[in-house]
Amino acid sequence: MPTDVTKNRATRKWTAGEQIGRVLWALAMPLFRFSPRVLWSWRRALLRIFGAKIGSDVHIYPSVRITIPWNLEIGDQAAIGDFAILYALGRIRVGPRATVSQYAHLCAGTHDWRDPARPLVKTPIAIGDDAWICADAFVGPGVTVGEGSIVGARTVAMKDVPPDTKAVGNPMRFVGTVRPSAGVGSTREA
Repeated sequence: MPTDVTKNRATRKWTAGEQIGRVLWALAMPLFRFSPRVLWSWRRALLRIFGAKIGSDVHIYPSVRITIPWNLEIGDQAAIGDFAILYALGRIRVGPRATVSQYAHLCAGTHDWRDPARPLVKTPIAIGDDAWICADAFVGPGVTVGEGSIVGARTVAMKDVPPDTKAVGNPMRFVGTVRPSAGVGSTREA
């Protein structure tokens, strides 16, 4: 017998205030997307107006897609690269000096697969201080990427990455540790 999804679709997933905020953010998005690349402070200010907690000297490129800015916290000197997706249905925290590279996808929302109606679940993501989410990587709902860790290009992180760990692949596997004193990109193989 087919699942009746009518109840799920009729369920209010957002408060009236959140719905109004989402509409206003959609209307403001052209001010974000079409701003010149060097206007970092403009995009930071616009996100703050919509409730995001944005640190100082944060670089967010104009092509970044942000679903719900008030669920976003980005620490000082962090960077979000071209065409990254911050699907912030739940909270997303990006720590100070962390980098989310181009085309990376942080997905803080999913559906409960155990329930036939597949209700929405808003699950937080945390990216630790000095971590690096490389190009085209995917970080799934509920995942914590530890301080100083590297999630390699096109990696699918569906479980936590311990601090100072290099993770690669799909399925993700841990391939080494990051030497904290050697600088970004340096690794010591396990």
